[in-house]
Amino acid sequence: MCRHLAYLGEPVAPGELLVAPPCALYRQSWAPRTQQYGTVNVDGFGLGWYADGDGIPARYRRAGPIWADASFADLARVIRTRALLAAVRSATDGCAAGEQAAAPFASGHWLFSHNGVVAGWPGKVDALAALLPPAELLDLEARTDSALLWALTLHRLRAGAGLGEALAGTVADVTAHTTGRLNLLLTDGRTIAATAWGDTLHHRTLPGLGVVVASEPYDDDRGWTAVPDGSLLLAGPGDAGEQPNAAEQPNRADRLTVVVRPLPGRD
Repeated sequence: MCRHLAYLGEPVAPGELLVAPPCALYRQSWAPRTQQYGTVNVDGFGLGWYADGDGIPARYRRAGPIWADASFADLARVIRTRALLAAVRSATDGCAAGEQAAAPFASGHWLFSHNGVVAGWPGKVDALAALLPPAELLDLEARTDSALLWALTLHRLRAGAGLGEALAGTVADVTAHTTGRLNLLLTDGRTIAATAWGDTLHHRTLPGLGVVVASEPYDDDRGWTAVPDGSLLLAGPGDAGEQPNAAEQPNRADRLTVVVRPLPGRD
């Protein structure tokens, strides 16, 4: 369920990644090629992006299909950004509808998306909810499994965890109590962290431009690499950004690296 994509690198118009390619996220809303669960992603969409000199991302989210929004293509054509996260949504049964349920979720300089489902939602999540302080539960942006996963991740980030550590901890929390498809995507504008857990994930380096991480390739270029199921991906400058308080700097393409390593607990 859902498709998502994140980018880091030199300034780019989001439309060059999300609309223009032959199998872009825009098209994946009605014709995904590798989606194993669900057939369309028409229950909302969102784009989050960072402007130079401002570490707090802007967001544009809507409750309907991406192709039904006449303003999105224009917006995606004219803005420029060094980092973005975008998603199209296929809603999980029992989850809330509406714009607030559409990724990316945000807090401070972080953006987050979830492609998948927490098994047993909402009846089997009491143990997960108990891991959070009541005030953080009350702050859930929407009554969805994805919003709960974001709250669990955000709790770790605020405690000082790096992006990869926070996602790995959230996967461990969920799998200790239930099962699910937990492809999580997180960025702070200078690093991308992602998990492949039950669904497809790919990455590609765009020469001279940057790095793309996506649920599925948006074209047939041979540069795409599949991420093994049960893996954590980190993309960013130098050490791939596992230092949570690293100084901000432009995402130059020649400084970006991608690291993929196993997550514990995957059979």
